[in-house]
Amino acid sequence: MKARTAIELAQMPTYYVMDLGKTMPQTIALFQPSAAEVLACKWLTEPELAVYTEEYGRTGFQGALQAYRVFSDPDLNAELRLFSGKTIDVPSLFIGGKSDWGTYSAPGALDLMRAKAATGMGGLELIDGAGHWVQQGQPVRLSTLLLAFIKEVGGANHTSD
Repeated sequence: MKARTAIELAQMPTYYVMDLGKTMPQTIALFQPSAAEVLACKWLTEPELAVYTEEYGRTGFQGALQAYRVFSDPDLNAELRLFSGKTIDVPSLFIGGKSDWGTYSAPGALDLMRAKAATGMGGLELIDGAGHWVQQGQPVRLSTLLLAFIKEVGGANHTSD
């Protein structure tokens, strides 16, 4: 998006800006894969799904939602303000899925992160064919990028003691 305007927000996919009068289940039903697509799933296998299912059954799903609570509650994000104006000065690399609209939802955020927050950012990679879950959507491409980054910043020369 170029700005947070109604015209720009209208371009976002429905799963980010829901249609008026539809519930969440009604909205996402349009995006559900068919039974055949579920059976042919390559990015999240049944054993991998079982790990998530077991953990969410054991711990609940609250942890995944905490960041949203912290960002929206001034009392909860007070500690984050301690880092205001600080920079991340170690080598870093931003990797995201080209189809993850979250990357585009805050106009200028990536440029600002690169210019003001992560002074050692070596690159920004948006992977084709991947959305929010890059590690499942394009694991080989992600691994290739990570290994190249580690090699570039000298990680291959380090040994663990």
